[in-house]
Amino acid sequence: MKIDVTLPDGSVRQYEQGATAMDVARSISEGLARNVLAAKVDGEVRDAHRPLPGNCTLQLLTWNDPEGKATMWHSSAHLMAEALESLYPGVKFGIGPPIEHGFYYDVDLGDRVITDKDFPAIEARMKELAAKKNVYVRTEVSKPDAIKYFTGKGDEYKLELIDGLNDGEITFYRQGDFVDLCRGPHIPDTSAIKASKVLSIAGAYWRGDETRKQLTRIYGITFPKQKELEEFLTMIEEAKKRDHRKLGKELDLFTFSEKVGAGLPLWLPKGAALRQRLIDFMKAAQEKDGYVPVITPHIGGKQLYITSGHWEKYGKDSFRPITTPHEGEEFLLKPMNCPHHCEIYASRPRSYKDLPLRLAEFGTVYRYEQSGELHGLTRVRGFTQDDAHLFCRPDQVKEEFMKVIDLVLKVIKALELNDFEAQVSLRDKADRSKYIGSEENWEKAEQAIIDAAKEKGLPTQVEYGEAAFYGPKLDFMIKDALGRKWQLGTIQVDYNLPERFELEYVGSDNQKHRPVMIHRAPFGSLERFVAVLIEHHAGRFPLWLTPEQALLLPISDKYLGACANVVRSLKDSDIRASVDERNEKIGRKIRDAELARVPFMLVVGEKEAEQGTVSVREHGQGDLGTMTPAAFAEMVNDRVREQLGGL
Repeated sequence: MKIDVTLPDGSVRQYEQGATAMDVARSISEGLARNVLAAKVDGEVRDAHRPLPGNCTLQLLTWNDPEGKATMWHSSAHLMAEALESLYPGVKFGIGPPIEHGFYYDVDLGDRVITDKDFPAIEARMKELAAKKNVYVRTEVSKPDAIKYFTGKGDEYKLELIDGLNDGEITFYRQGDFVDLCRGPHIPDTSAIKASKVLSIAGAYWRGDETRKQLTRIYGITFPKQKELEEFLTMIEEAKKRDHRKLGKELDLFTFSEKVGAGLPLWLPKGAALRQRLIDFMKAAQEKDGYVPVITPHIGGKQLYITSGHWEKYGKDSFRPITTPHEGEEFLLKPMNCPHHCEIYASRPRSYKDLPLRLAEFGTVYRYEQSGELHGLTRVRGFTQDDAHLFCRPDQVKEEFMKVIDLVLKVIKALELNDFEAQVSLRDKADRSKYIGSEENWEKAEQAIIDAAKEKGLPTQVEYGEAAFYGPKLDFMIKDALGRKWQLGTIQVDYNLPERFELEYVGSDNQKHRPVMIHRAPFGSLERFVAVLIEHHAGRFPLWLTPEQALLLPISDKYLGACANVVRSLKDSDIRASVDERNEKIGRKIRDAELARVPFMLVVGEKEAEQGTVSVREHGQGDLGTMTPAAFAEMVNDRVREQLGGL
C-alpha cells in the first residue's frame, strides 16, 4: 500500500506503507537526511526513524528549527545522564527536559557532590560517548515491566513517574548502555552532538515540592559545531555583563530585602522615576486612544476568582487565602486584574452606545512562585501590569484589536526594541481540558486574532497550546541585543469571562447581548519589562527614559555655582541633570560618568563659566563641542520627541 505525504510546500509524495520521515528525507537528498534531527507529523514532533502513521503532513526538522533544537537538547540530556551514570555509579535520575537554551537533568547523587571542577570530566565523557554514534532506540514497555526495570535499578524517582502513567503509554529510550523512561522524541543518533558544555548546577526540589528532597540540577548545552558553542559562550559572557541584577544595583534602580520577602522588589528613587516615566508614557498613549483609568484593590473575595476560573487554574500558584474573623469569609491577594474590571463593567447597565468601554489600570498582582524559580525582576511574587480590558460589541472586535496592535508597535519603537515577531497563541490541538468556554466562542476568538493580524500586515507564526485558559492571544516576542527572545506585549480575545460574569449590554434592537472582552498589556509586567530593557540596552536606556540625562562636571569647586545655575536652567526645559560635586580630577569624573552610562557629560571650566556655555560630551561618542544650555536642551528635547513619536 502507498501513503500520501504532504510536505510544507504543498507537494504530495507517495511512499510505501511503513516508510519513515528519514526515508522521505533520503528520497529528497542525502545532504538533507544527514541534517534531519526529528520530524513533525500532523503537527506532532516524532522520531525521524518512526514509521509514518499513514497519509499525513510532514515537516523535516533540522537544527534551524526550534523543535529540532529542542529535540537535540532533549537527547543531549540523555547523553549527559549516560555520562553521569558512568562517572557516578548508582546516581538516580529525576527529569531532564530541554529548555530555551540547552537542557538540564535533576539527579540524586547520594552523598556525593558535584562542583564546577567536575564539569570538564563530564564534558569529556559526553564527547567520548557521542562519538560512538549510538542510535536512540524507542521501545514500548508494559507498566509491570517498567516497574520491574526501575525497581531493579533502585530509582524511586522513575518509579514515582511511572505510577502516574497508564499501561500502554510508557516508552523507554536506549542509547548505548543508558536506558531512560521517556516519551521522546529523540535525534537519530548521538553523532549530531559535536560540542558539549556543562553550564551550571543548582538545587531543585523533586517535583517542585519544597517538602521533598532537594536534587542537583545540572544545566548543559550542546551544538552541532564547536564554533557555535564558542559563539554561545561569548554571548553568555556578554549576558553576564548585562545581567539586570548586576546593572540594577550599579545604577541604583532596585533592591531586594530578606525581611520584606523573596521575590518582592523594592524600587529605589532612580528606578521608581524610570518606572514612573514608563507609566506616564503609557497613560499618554492610552488617553489618546480613549482609555479611562480605574483602580482596584490588592485583594478580592475568593468567590470572585472561583467565578472567573482563576482559582481552579492558578489556585495552587496563588498565596494562601486570607481568612477574617467573619466565619467563611476568605480573600486572595489579587492574582489577576480582569475579574475586578468585569465587576466595574457590571456596576451599572450598559448600552451598545457605551461600547467600546476601555478600562485601564496599572494593577499590582501576586503569584506564589517557588523560591527556586525566582530570578531578579524577571520572576517575582508581586508585579505590576499595564493592564487594560476593552469591552466591545462583536462587530467592534477586529477594529479594537488592530488599534491595540498599533499601540504595541508604538511602544516597541519608542523603546528601540525593533527586532520582534508576533506569535498567534492558540489552543492545544488535542487537549481541550486546559481551557474554558464553548468551541464556538473559541473559534470566533481565534479567527478574530488571525484576521486582525493579517489585515495589519503583521508577520506571525502560530503556536498551538500557548493560549490563555480563557482565550487565544497575540504575543509579541522581542529579540534582544544578544538574540534572546522575550514574550512581552500580549493581546487576548475573550468570549468566556463575559459569560462567567453574566455581563450584558442593551443593543440597538433593545435586547440584551453579551460583550466581548479584549485583554491587553503592551508592557506585560513592568518588573520584567524593565529587566529586559536593562539587559537589551546594557543599562543605556533611550534618552527619554534614562534616569539621568546629563551630568554637570565642574573642573574645580569654584565652578560649582555655575554648574548649579545650568542644572536649574535645564530643569526648566524638562532635562534631568545633576552635578558631580566630588573633589576628583575631571578625567576621573568623565570615566565614572561613562561607566554610569549617563548620556551627556557637561564640562564647566573657566571659559564655559565666563561665556555661560557647557562643553558637551556624549556617552560612547566623545566631544560634541561647546553650546549654550538652551541649545543643549533643545537638542535633547528634539531627540526625545523623535523617540516618542509625538507623544
